[in-house]
Amino acid sequence: MPEGNVVHRHARLLRERFGGQRLSVSSPQGRFAQGAALVDGHLLRGTDAHGKHLLLDLGEEQVLHVHLGLYGTWTLGEGEPPEPRGAVRARLAGGGGWADLRGPTACQVLTAAETAELHARLGADPLRADADPERAFAVVGRSRVAVGALLMQQEVVAGLGAIYRAELLFRCGIDPYRPGRDVTREEWGALWADAVHLLGTDVRTGRIVTTRPAHRSKARGTPSEEDRFYVYRRGGQPCRVCGTPVQHAQMVARHLFWCPTCQPS
Repeated sequence: MPEGNVVHRHARLLRERFGGQRLSVSSPQGRFAQGAALVDGHLLRGTDAHGKHLLLDLGEEQVLHVHLGLYGTWTLGEGEPPEPRGAVRARLAGGGGWADLRGPTACQVLTAAETAELHARLGADPLRADADPERAFAVVGRSRVAVGALLMQQEVVAGLGAIYRAELLFRCGIDPYRPGRDVTREEWGALWADAVHLLGTDVRTGRIVTTRPAHRSKARGTPSEEDRFYVYRRGGQPCRVCGTPVQHAQMVARHLFWCPTCQPS
């Protein structure tokens, strides 16, 4: 499932391509036909993202809400849109080109009130200027639940998935099984700052890289695919820092990776 950095990048790309234009909105597949009719011909006033949720402001208190889920994808192109191929849930077209949405978990038109409710039930998003890390720590700091599970709860921290959970906890030296209430305020502050830095970098570059140059096979140049992560999908391989075999387990139905030496219990 795309994590928050991908959704924020989609928001930026759609804003750059269609911002200030009146959009042709259709549903070649037919499953979004009613919603498309509500916003067809509307002006795209802006785009927003909160965690894994993409929001397109189409005026008249109508917002196109998209959650990609496991299988959703955007395809963008320039010029006249081609004949639709496959199950295109929604097509956006304007002077700058076109964008096709396939396979999302959610594609719906929300009212202003419904959009406010969505924001209210989501947790702090490290990529949003209005994010409040203290609000998240208020939940984490009093919970007996493992911090690795808490980071996956979108009502606590919005936008993180299995990759960032593993990598942020490693970079901050926190055992994923440690109860949230045993995470100190200083540790939480360091983890949050690291999340802001990493996700922000990945939005700009379009690529998730969490390793520091000193811990890659080549300290200079663009990191290879092998060098991108410290522990994610590296179960059984030696830790880049200490050489201990990286551990692998399941937590909240998602793959979890950690180093028991660098992240002591």
